[in-house]
Formats: sequence, C-alpha cells, structure tokens
Amino acid sequence: MFDQNEHPHRRYNPLIGEWVLVSPHRAKRPWQGQKEKEHNKSLPTQDPECYLCPGNSRSGGIQNPDYKDCYVFNNDFPALLTEAYETPEAESPFFKLQPERGINRVVCFSPRHDLTLPELELPALEKVIEIWTREYLELGSLEYINYVQIFENKGAVMGCSNPHPHGQIWAQSSLPTQIEMTQRNLNAYYATHGTDMLSDYLKAESQSQERWVCENKDFVVIVPFWAIWPFETLLICKR
Repeated sequence: MFDQNEHPHRRYNPLIGEWVLVSPHRAKRPWQGQKEKEHNKSLPTQDPECYLCPGNSRSGGIQNPDYKDCYVFNNDFPALLTEAYETPEAESPFFKLQPERGINRVVCFSPRHDLTLPELELPALEKVIEIWTREYLELGSLEYINYVQIFENKGAVMGCSNPHPHGQIWAQSSLPTQIEMTQRNLNAYYATHGTDMLSDYLKAESQSQERWVCENKDFVVIVPFWAIWPFETLLICKR
C-alpha cells in the first residue's frame, strides 16, 4: 500500500503548474558531507570598517548619513539600471534577449551593526515595515515598474556581502518567470472555480494542520505540500 511518507512520488505545485519529485526514504541515508559550523562570532555595535554603518564611507566613496533608524539608499552596485534601451533584433532564435530596466535599493534595518531583524525592538521593527511599505508603493507607482521584490540574503553562506543587517529591494519592468507562472495559474484557478486558490488551499490544509507552523488572526505560515527546499514556508493572508 502506498505511503507518502515512505515511497517516492511526485507532488503538484498548482502555483506554477509543475511537478516536484519527493523521495522521503532518502532522508534516512547517513550524512558524512559538509556540515556548517554554528556562527557564534559577536559583532560590535558599530564597525568603522563597515560600508553600511552610520557616518562611514561606502565602497563607492559616498558617505552614509548619521542615521538613527532604518536607512534606504540606491544600491551602489545595482543589478538593474534605470536607462531604457531598444530591444536589438535577434540574429537567431537561439540568441534572443530583452534589455531589462529597474531600480535596486538597500535597506539598512538599524544603525546597529550587531542586531538582525528578530533582535530589533518592536518599534524599530515596525519602522522597517513602514519603510518596506513606502518603498513598495513608491517604486510600484512608476510607469515602467511592474514588479517589486523585497528580500534579505542573510549570512555569508547565502551570499550576503556585508554582515551589517540589511535587505534589498528590486523593482523591475518585467515579471520574473516564476511570478508570471504563479499569476497565470492563480487567474486560471479563479476563472474556473470563482474562488481564489490560496484561500481554498488554506482551508484544505486546515483540516489536518499537518504542515502548520504558526498563525495569528491575520496570517498563517505553513510548509507547502509541494515544498522543494529543506526549509521552506508559505505565508498566507487569511483575508
């Protein structure tokens, strides 16, 4: 008899319309590969060598103001540029490209070099959320911006280039591929059922709460049925 906790199978991700291979029995294999060491290094409240601390000069020579709470600035090394370019004619269907336009910003969560998001006092954390909201609305209102992503790469193992607690905002003219697929599938589900997919999925998950992580009156955090990463959660608004 099939047991989804023991036997290999595929799970369907309705958000992007793709199947995910799940092999639960492989979790039992012995591991002698790399193990990340716990990071116990204590950081100073301010580092004179840090590019992001208040009053310090960044690598491009610009000096940070003596900021007292959350601080936002245009990324000195942006992945996207604001200039608009015409799409060149492709020499071959194998070499198609499209210029991409956008804005990249850095958000320093606090003047403190040693405090990450979960370590901030509630008023400081609220300030960060206010900044996120302001930036999202401001950038999203630009005519050529169609997608705004707010995120944080935390820690050196994730490619973070500076230990000062900070995040990034990417605003761009096109929808990233996975976002475009998600939008298309959400619209198709609504057209077929007359209800929204995530609300229906939340109701289905609430029957067993097997993958429930936490909730409050407004949001639920769950491990999605189609998760592909070792640590993956989905935040769903109850509204």
